[in-house]
Amino acid sequence: MNTSGRNIIIRRPSFNVFHRHNRIISLALLRQFSTSLRRSDATTADMKDSTNDSIESKTFSKKRPLTYQERKLIESMIRVDHAGELGANYIYKGQMAILGKDKKVGHVIQEMWDQEKVHLRTFDEIIPRYRVRPTLLRPLWETAGFVLGAGTALMGKEAAMACTEAVETVIGEHYNDQLRELIKIDNEETTELREVIKKFRDDELHHLETSVDYDAQKAPLYGPLSAIIHAGCKAAIWVTTRL
Repeated sequence: MNTSGRNIIIRRPSFNVFHRHNRIISLALLRQFSTSLRRSDATTADMKDSTNDSIESKTFSKKRPLTYQERKLIESMIRVDHAGELGANYIYKGQMAILGKDKKVGHVIQEMWDQEKVHLRTFDEIIPRYRVRPTLLRPLWETAGFVLGAGTALMGKEAAMACTEAVETVIGEHYNDQLRELIKIDNEETTELREVIKKFRDDELHHLETSVDYDAQKAPLYGPLSAIIHAGCKAAIWVTTRL
C-alpha cells in the first residue's frame, strides 16, 4: 500500500541490458578458453623438453592415419572456415564502401579487413592442400556479406561496429569449438590447421574488442540488431557444413 500518496514506478531492465550482459559473459568465456589453450601449449612444450623419450613414442602414435570420420570432420571445418573468411571479407568491403573515408573508423575497418584478407588467402591455400570441396554457396555469401556490411554502415558507425561485434563473437566461439575437436583428435596431421585456427581466433577476438572500443554497443537497436546478425551467422555455419 502506498501511504505517501506518490506513484511508484518500477523500471524493468531493457532487452539491450540483458543482451550486453550476455555478450560480456561470452567475451569473458572466449578469453578464458584462449588463455587456457596457451597455458596448455606452454605445458606441452615443457614436457617435450624434459621427457624426450616418452614424447618420441607419443609422436609416433600420433602419426596414425586419420579415420574416415575425422577426415570428414576436418573437411567440414575447412569448408566452413573458408566460407566464413570469404563472408567476413565482403562484410568489411561493404563497410569500407560507405565508411572508408570516415576519419574515426575508416582506418580501423581497413586494418581489420587487411587481416581478413590474410585469413582468406590462407584458407585459399589450405582448401586444395587438404582436397576439400569449397562451399557451393560462395555467390550467396559474397552478396550477403557485402549487403550486411554496407547496410549496417549506412545505419551509422556504431551499427557497423555492432555488426563486427556480433559476427566476430560467433566466429570466435566457432573457432574455439573447432580447437576442442582438433585437440580430441590429437593427430600430427592436424598440427598446422590447429595453429592456423588459433592464430585466426585470436585475430577475431581482437576485432571483437576493437568494435566494442569503437562504440558498438551504442548502436541504434543494438540488441535486436546483434541478435539477428548472431542468428544469421549461426545459420550460415549450419548450412555451409552441408553445402
